[in-house]
Amino acid sequence: RFAIRRAQFTGLPMDRFGGSVAAFDNLYLPRLHRKGRVAPDVHDMREGPSSPGGYVIESKPGLYDNVLVLDFKSLYPSIIRTFQVDPYALAIASDNAIPGFVKARFSRQGAILPELIGALWSEREAAKKVGDHALSQAVKILMNSFYGVLAAQGCRFYDQRLASSITMRGHEIIQRSKEFVEEQGFTVIYGDTDSVFVLLGETYAALKATALGKRLAEELTSFWSDRLIEQYKLDSYLEVEFETHYARFLMPTVRGEQQGSKKRYAGLVRTDQGNELIFKGLETVRGDWTPLAREFQRELYRRVFLGEPYKDFVKDTRDALMAGRLDEKLVYRKRVMRPITSYIKNVPPHVQAAKKLGREVKSIEYLVTVEGPEPIDLIMAKADYIHYLERQLAPVADGILTFLGQSFDSITSSQLEIF
Repeated sequence: RFAIRRAQFTGLPMDRFGGSVAAFDNLYLPRLHRKGRVAPDVHDMREGPSSPGGYVIESKPGLYDNVLVLDFKSLYPSIIRTFQVDPYALAIASDNAIPGFVKARFSRQGAILPELIGALWSEREAAKKVGDHALSQAVKILMNSFYGVLAAQGCRFYDQRLASSITMRGHEIIQRSKEFVEEQGFTVIYGDTDSVFVLLGETYAALKATALGKRLAEELTSFWSDRLIEQYKLDSYLEVEFETHYARFLMPTVRGEQQGSKKRYAGLVRTDQGNELIFKGLETVRGDWTPLAREFQRELYRRVFLGEPYKDFVKDTRDALMAGRLDEKLVYRKRVMRPITSYIKNVPPHVQAAKKLGREVKSIEYLVTVEGPEPIDLIMAKADYIHYLERQLAPVADGILTFLGQSFDSITSSQLEIF
């Protein structure tokens, strides 16, 4: 159903995957022709500098109580609608134009892309109301692809001014939103492209935190509405949603360093169905880590988030690993991206294992043994338990234990500590 809906909207064949630029052309060119204009030929595309990516607020690593996530609903499409970011509007801009970035200026009347997004937005809202999830998803993906198309040098409308006027406006919005939240007396510990993470602290109960999150979202939406009318005389389509309340939240550091990480965090959300653990970018959701590491991380984080004892669990896992009782959870699975014969100087472990099979493969399952990586079908040596201890369990544990004044080694070491 998704493929059907996508084809109906874009005019692309149902069996064509990708094709965002072609879909954009199919939607945009007829509307441009009705304006009496023709687009540049695809072979006349200009090369130029790329636009900056999404803005990321430097994270403040730590283990926190009560963190709210405020999210701008479809930020880039909303920026396009609000600030009239559009190839045609860029071409016909007059003296009373809306300022963009990189010297861009956009006409206040006649823009095509904002009108197109408005129509798609209405279609999506209608689809949601009737439960047409395939249509809703197709429209969402289509709208969100417009920025990427305008930023792609394979698009006939490519212009750095267009893409930069979207992403750099996003930077401004997230930065000013952070300032607004902090003016209300709260701390922003992280932000990523279209969201800000707000720290409340220990004193907020769940219902109180949720109510505050909704109020902050409404106030931030109103702030932008008032600001854009006053500064640019523009109606705002920026809408902030209260997305999540994390009862407990971990923002880790970059491994081996003191600085906070990006796009990696974990948290505990309380729902009517119980407690739910959310992981973003951590080992639990990465396929190139072993089942041992993923299961260990989920259980350790659950215990820490809920305030349950965790030291015996860490010790027991270490003992079970060294005794060989967890061997079935030590398997690595990884794709082989190139022919194995092309790896000569730098041969990563999964390719070392693949070479021992003596044939080309697209993916490999292997163990790290005392004799090196070996494919599952040709295990000749004992698993290297020290490897799994130091490369799988310890990094996962220390990612959270460091904020408790603990470490994997301090808990599992059998030696007496002098200090």
